[in-house]
Amino acid sequence: MREIGVCVGFMNGSYRRTITETAARLGFSVTFHDSEQVLAGEIEQYEVLFGHPAPGLLKKADKLRWLCSDFAGVEKYLPEEIWPRPDCLLSNASGAYGTTISEHIVMVLLMLLRRMPEYQQALSRREWPYFSPIRSIAGSHMALLGTGDIGTQTARRLKALGAGVTGVCRTGRAEDPAFDLVLPVEELDRVLPEADALIMALPATAGTEGILSRQRIGLLPERALVVNVGRGSAIDQEALVEALQTGRLAGAALDVMTPEPLPGDHPLWSCPNVILTPHVSGNMSLERTCALDVEMFCRDLERYAGGLLPEHLVDRVRGY
Repeated sequence: MREIGVCVGFMNGSYRRTITETAARLGFSVTFHDSEQVLAGEIEQYEVLFGHPAPGLLKKADKLRWLCSDFAGVEKYLPEEIWPRPDCLLSNASGAYGTTISEHIVMVLLMLLRRMPEYQQALSRREWPYFSPIRSIAGSHMALLGTGDIGTQTARRLKALGAGVTGVCRTGRAEDPAFDLVLPVEELDRVLPEADALIMALPATAGTEGILSRQRIGLLPERALVVNVGRGSAIDQEALVEALQTGRLAGAALDVMTPEPLPGDHPLWSCPNVILTPHVSGNMSLERTCALDVEMFCRDLERYAGGLLPEHLVDRVRGY
């Protein structure tokens, strides 16, 4: 029988039953592993893997035909030399994280606009301040760099709260009506001077590395906020620190940075009006995310068993 190996940290009885029943109907058997160490000892027997095994293990997976990552970001699986054969398929969980990450974005935007970092600092000193003025999402112009699932879900929420939303992406096309305007990335410089906030939800690719350069940070107005939930490599972090320290930018919310974890002596810790979170805007903390992840795997397993490519197939050259 064709075999599937599953090693994800959020597995429960309901998800196990769903995967097992779907697999059995399609002619597969499933083995669930609670640790990567145990998976490593049996990895050579699996045709399909669901999880995020260490890239170094894949060379041992002689029968592997498809790796379905339960993460959206799959940059560690892009090098050709890690694969046992060049025709192995790679898919990701893009589409499972839109709800949780977009809600994180709305949360940190409201915190920055309503000056919560300043209140938190003052209250920690047992002071009782009043800060004015504050700002609103309503009437603001939000620029979303990345218009995939996360960008689209964020655009819908911001639009519902009264913001104007411009999307910027590789193709310059996005169909969702939450975007007032969508432009190709070559026109990013046109968008930045009008942005009250720049929200970045980009994968780690050669094309996205350093996309928010020192020059582009300089194009943002002083009122602008920077929110990054994609990858830290997309920002010239040194230039961002300087802009925050000097008041050149109004603030930032960073869920990703370089390196991770952020060293204790890094200047980002002490930058004014900054919210740092330890890469937790997505993850598997929200039950909806986990359920969608399993649902997407089972749906793609149906396609794979029928000789079709996974819906969430990753182009390993393009990086997403």
